[in-house]
Amino acid sequence: MRRPVQPVRASHRNPPAGKILGALALAAGGEQATDIDQLRTAPELFGPVASDATVSRFMGRIKEQPDAFSHGFATMTRSLRTKVWAAAGPRSPARLATPAHPLVIDIDASLVHVHSDKENSAGTYKGGYGFAPMIAMADYGKTNGTGEVLAVQLRPGNRGANSAKSHIEVLNQALAQLADDFYDEHGNLCGEKVLVRTDSAGSSREFLHYLDPLGIQFSTSYSLPVLKERFIRCIDEKNYWEPVLTADGDQRDDAWVIDASKVIELKDYPPRTRIYLRAEPLHPGAKATLFDTDGNSVTAFLTNSPRFNAAFLDARHRARGRCENHIKTLKSAGLGKLPYWSFVANQAWADLAMFALNLVSWLQLAVLPVGHEASVWDLKRWRYRLFSMAGKVVSGGRQRRLLIPDKAPEAKLLFQLHEGIDMLFQRWRHGELAA
Repeated sequence: MRRPVQPVRASHRNPPAGKILGALALAAGGEQATDIDQLRTAPELFGPVASDATVSRFMGRIKEQPDAFSHGFATMTRSLRTKVWAAAGPRSPARLATPAHPLVIDIDASLVHVHSDKENSAGTYKGGYGFAPMIAMADYGKTNGTGEVLAVQLRPGNRGANSAKSHIEVLNQALAQLADDFYDEHGNLCGEKVLVRTDSAGSSREFLHYLDPLGIQFSTSYSLPVLKERFIRCIDEKNYWEPVLTADGDQRDDAWVIDASKVIELKDYPPRTRIYLRAEPLHPGAKATLFDTDGNSVTAFLTNSPRFNAAFLDARHRARGRCENHIKTLKSAGLGKLPYWSFVANQAWADLAMFALNLVSWLQLAVLPVGHEASVWDLKRWRYRLFSMAGKVVSGGRQRRLLIPDKAPEAKLLFQLHEGIDMLFQRWRHGELAA
């Protein structure tokens, strides 16, 4: 037995620029702009899709007017994000953000290797050749979905990951994407509701001093300073350390954390900056350093958070590992294969890859219920389990329907998403979700 789903109605008008963006975003699995021909083969389901020539002309206009595209794209995504977060209701990241539980923005750099000469590509520190994009991601907790990407800044491959200037630029782009709830009536950022989390590349004094006047909280990995005698004793003596917590909140008996601000002096850092040490057994095969004096690996992170629970702060900082999954998924969405020679066109492609990823993230946040198994799926699994589902388009009674087999593993999820999206559309249509 097959169950019907009402598909998108086709229109025979020429597709506007927004339709081109939607087509490219839907083609999240493609590696070239011409891969939208997969959508063009089913106009009864997807409607009219831009031709290859139209896409080529559109990308040409982007190269001629990059600032216009960047402004229009940023305005569109911020408007959509505001509506989606409002649709999420009590799960909205804007509603949940408080000084005690701020919205976490992860900033990290990655490498994208290319196999041909492209504008502004350069050699990387790993001996490859390509780009080193800086990425800002919002992590609002795994119970509310996988999070989303706020900004992607494409950079030459020889740009360092520890550039304070790049961190500041991508952070400003990310902050401009936040909903109005993060700003007061005068348009000033409520920085205490935001936490910036980075690896040690973001621990530069220049970057942290930029965050301090904005009131933004930070949690950044830190390279330990030169050893001191009292520092060694502090590491060896575990009486004053407390056990760390796992990602699920359970206590570990073989790892510890401590506030070492009174032992390790921090010079020229913003006021209220504290340093925390974490000690845990060395992983098999790992080489001990000068700091690993008792068989434990010792790492550190800095924070100015108003909370002082060492185990909580450590667990929150270690959750930064989720940003690696965001970057992997973003590359799968298109960032990993930059198809153009023009740097501006590749930046636009990176923005579209970000948009494709966010479309799925917004479904997880605003449509799926809390605890649904698909709320933690990455993009590749969405493609395999849902986007590749077989169906048949039929016509009858002056209507066009998409038939899906009842035995399809994710048929229930597809209908749940269809009903949820229709409910959101009706709310927007009646003005319940104003921009």
